[in-house]
Amino acid sequence: MRPPRPGPRSALFSVAAVTVTAGSLLVAPHPAGADPKPPVREGSALSPGAAQAPASATLRALTQPVADLADTAGSSRGYPREQVLSPDPENPADKSLKLGLTPYHAIAPKLNALQRLGDRVSVEIAGRSAGGHRLYLVTVTAPETARQARAQARMRELIESAPRSAARSPEIRKTYKAPVFFNNNIHGNEWEGTDASLKLIERLATATDAGTKDLLAHARLYFNITANPDGRIAGTRANAVGFDMNRDFVTASQPEVRAMRRIQIDKQPVVMLDVHGYVNGTLIEPTTPPHGENYEYDLFLKNTYANALRMESAVNGLGHTPAKDGVEPVQIPFRDSEEGWDDWPPIFTPQYAAFHGAVAAHTVEIPLQVNNAAYESLPVEELRRRSAINVGVAGAALRATLDFVRERRTSLVADQIEVFRRGATGAAQVPVSAETVPGVPGIGPEDVYTTRFPRAYVVPAGGGQRSATAAARLVDHLLANDVRVTRATRAFRLDGRSYAKGSYVVDLRQPKRGMANVLLADGTDISGKVSAMYDISGWSLGRLWGATVVAAHSGRPSAVPDRPVTSAARVGQVAPRGALRLRLDSPQEIAALNSLLRDGVPVRRAADGSALVPSSARRKAQALARSHDVVFEAAKGASKGTPLRPVRVAAAVTAGELFALREMNFDVVPVSTAVLNAGFDWSRADVLFVSSGLSYGALNESARAGLTGFLSGHGLVGRGAAGAALATATGRLKATAVQGNGDANGVVRVVNTGGAVTGGAPDHSFVYAPVWFTGLGDGVRVEQSYGGGNPLVSGHWRPSEDGSGGPAAAAGRASVVSGPHAVLFGTEPLFRAHPKGEFPQVGRALLTMSK
Repeated sequence: MRPPRPGPRSALFSVAAVTVTAGSLLVAPHPAGADPKPPVREGSALSPGAAQAPASATLRALTQPVADLADTAGSSRGYPREQVLSPDPENPADKSLKLGLTPYHAIAPKLNALQRLGDRVSVEIAGRSAGGHRLYLVTVTAPETARQARAQARMRELIESAPRSAARSPEIRKTYKAPVFFNNNIHGNEWEGTDASLKLIERLATATDAGTKDLLAHARLYFNITANPDGRIAGTRANAVGFDMNRDFVTASQPEVRAMRRIQIDKQPVVMLDVHGYVNGTLIEPTTPPHGENYEYDLFLKNTYANALRMESAVNGLGHTPAKDGVEPVQIPFRDSEEGWDDWPPIFTPQYAAFHGAVAAHTVEIPLQVNNAAYESLPVEELRRRSAINVGVAGAALRATLDFVRERRTSLVADQIEVFRRGATGAAQVPVSAETVPGVPGIGPEDVYTTRFPRAYVVPAGGGQRSATAAARLVDHLLANDVRVTRATRAFRLDGRSYAKGSYVVDLRQPKRGMANVLLADGTDISGKVSAMYDISGWSLGRLWGATVVAAHSGRPSAVPDRPVTSAARVGQVAPRGALRLRLDSPQEIAALNSLLRDGVPVRRAADGSALVPSSARRKAQALARSHDVVFEAAKGASKGTPLRPVRVAAAVTAGELFALREMNFDVVPVSTAVLNAGFDWSRADVLFVSSGLSYGALNESARAGLTGFLSGHGLVGRGAAGAALATATGRLKATAVQGNGDANGVVRVVNTGGAVTGGAPDHSFVYAPVWFTGLGDGVRVEQSYGGGNPLVSGHWRPSEDGSGGPAAAAGRASVVSGPHAVLFGTEPLFRAHPKGEFPQVGRALLTMSK
């Protein structure tokens, strides 16, 4: 659910029409409608489920493989591709049951039955969830021989890799099956899309009408039955480790997201729907500004708006009314709202899909709330009434989309080809206007978002790179997102700079240039464009992932002596003799260190913050160099420095932070106000990390005594307002925390002082409700400061209404401070487990404060 911020969008509508539409957004909703509360901020405490998830769940999430679902021109499989799915144990606690919907354990038997209905339905396992549940991908299409399937694969490859040839191909125009992707239940407690899809699959499996036959002869329909089985079962928005997966597509930290990414790359849908709830009336994208500047928005808007109208007609045509059953008319944000429901960040499924060639992609919010408080408080009969209506509404949207695809297949495929052609040839983007996107009312200058693509990006090899490990990780992530990367076979020059052999090159003249640029570019400061954003507004793997990335704005990347790569070159190695040094500049290096400490290796901390490892641990280091792809350099004086020991972290943090801590191989036990009030054994911890969910003022007397007793002999690491408040309340560090605008977020410039916490850190960081520190007491060290002037590079950060809390107020102020007993962060170095280059700052702080 993404509740919109209201406001009339276009003067083309009458005052009466605007009043009705705006009223549905502004006035307290009908009792059957959406929860009007704003979305939960990232600073919220861990849910009980995520707090109780074992460390093994994080390991499973990090390592869970996904299926290669690609059809290639050389494959020999036709359709259908049937299999008998083993049943799951019946689970009477599945939250779907109360709503009269399909519980997860009933899905496998249902899919087995659907496959038996004929020769149109195929089932594949796309992967497994963080909780270990199967992810089902259903394909519905007319039967294909192996030869026909190979022809489809060849045409799909031609569309992406040779779009100019594809545009001229009569075979594609006549016989290519348009791929369509329906994604369901990515938020686990927004259930009904799953049931609507199962009903639709059943109808398609047996329908004999001419329209269905024509559709399945000219389209492949892909259904991700439940993108979040963990949350479906538990009745939670997030998966088993607490992640909102509709915020994870830039990072792909979760296996469910990696499976969805794989589906979109392998199947290359022209149209996709992501079914959510609950906004009354049904809310259907396209969105209000700002619009993602890296995709071909003219093509996207044309098709997404046209299909939105089609879905609106189908949903309103069901005959629901506010008076009869509490269902309001459909809302289309682009038409009906001023701002607040944007398609700026690629973290959402439909926006991410646009970078893989989807030219119509929608979030669809079905109307009647059945989750959260409604699930607990409403009678079962009312919940089931609402769920039945929601299933019908979702089904109407799905069916309308199929009609849209059947009628416009040729033009949709042609527009996808054009997306890839523009990328491959370096063609200019087309700004939206009434002329370039005819038929879409209300387009104004506020809708025009384009970017300047560099000619290429280079990830240099050799000197100047903070970490070869970080570069390899970044390159592998680009490749996983279907970005084409080459590696130089000789030294070269580009845009006036020299680069060593082995440097990586991302030529922006490639079909998915938008994907490459949205990941690597600095981004844009859009603070002046809109008054508020729904979610994050700035991100940059080039600035936040720890590797050096250089934009080349001129030159000829095609002249660079290089070869394509399918994976980054491994960099892990160990010096052949003597003591070893492990630089703690990447999450993998912190994780490797924690493995050594857990195995009892006597590691010491050098003055520069690196880890000194004795030569006797060379065999362990060799194994870690392979498994973590890290470098153990030769070192002198391994007997010098401060001894290190295993670190057990008591953590009151967000789900993303807990995941990041465990990604770095820390031994973590989640805590909270409730946990401490119930009685906590502090002998289980060596250091406390607090960012949310722990309030000193809310602790009972016993819990306060236990906490202060622990902190009298152990260190504290705090993040944000909550961490700073605890440090003040317990007297661990004297500093005044200044809270910036709570709606601000983005990539900021920072200046590191080179100490044990921020030594070697990138010169950019991420903020989300930024904090800075003033009034520093004696012995408090500034580890990092916000850059001067306007430190915001990309994102959305305005002053608050009273003029305070803006980026100018933060400029030059301390963003990370430390003292003998505490380290405080005003930035978000572990945000949603995303800014990989920032992780080591927290890792180093925990090592420093562990006592």
